Amino acid sequence: MKNELLTGTSIMAVEFDGGVVVGADSRTSLGTYVSNRVTDKLTRVTDSIYCCRSGSAADTQAIADIVSSHMEILQVKLGEPPLVQVAANTFKEICYNYRDMLMAGIIVAGWDKTNGGQVYTIPLGGMIVRQPIAIGGSGSTFVWGYVDATYKPNMNKEQTVDFVKNTLTLALTRDGSSGGVVRVAIITKEGVERRVFLHNELPEFYQG
Repeated sequence: MKNELLTGTSIMAVEFDGGVVVGADSRTSLGTYVSNRVTDKLTRVTDSIYCCRSGSAADTQAIADIVSSHMEILQVKLGEPPLVQVAANTFKEICYNYRDMLMAGIIVAGWDKTNGGQVYTIPLGGMIVRQPIAIGGSGSTFVWGYVDATYKPNMNKEQTVDFVKNTLTLALTRDGSSGGVVRVAIITKEGVERRVFLHNELPEFYQG
């Protein structure tokens, strides 16, 4: 019980024509103890930017709060919402500058009028990469093959939601540190649409 609270997790984000879909499981573990089975790991940064968090719950929550505060100040200065890339780079600066003290892997995704839907990965150490699809957390090691075989560029919104739901279902089925429900956020120029898929609503896959 003295172990650090870790979000042993499965997170992902996918760009599609018109925006992005971000998703995550809902299990938070403390060593071998599941401390919360309905955690919301999709964290709001601005009205059009969200992040998915893996690693230390304390570290990632603190970083997300700091970046969200910076983005609020920046929006007041600019008079318009900040770009997704600006938020992602702010996450990167913090993760890189304090890389020896933090355990945080973050996916930043959102929509802005300049570049549309974008996904940025910031793994441990503070590197930043823009990708059309990003997966992370302990569950990601189980689904790389499925992602490579199934992902198609320019999917529509519902195809992307199904892809995220199926990928995360496979991850939480195989990964002991992932579980619970699947939470999804769809971010477009119209705003953010949140969905929750309960355990009995998730697809069933053969387990050999």
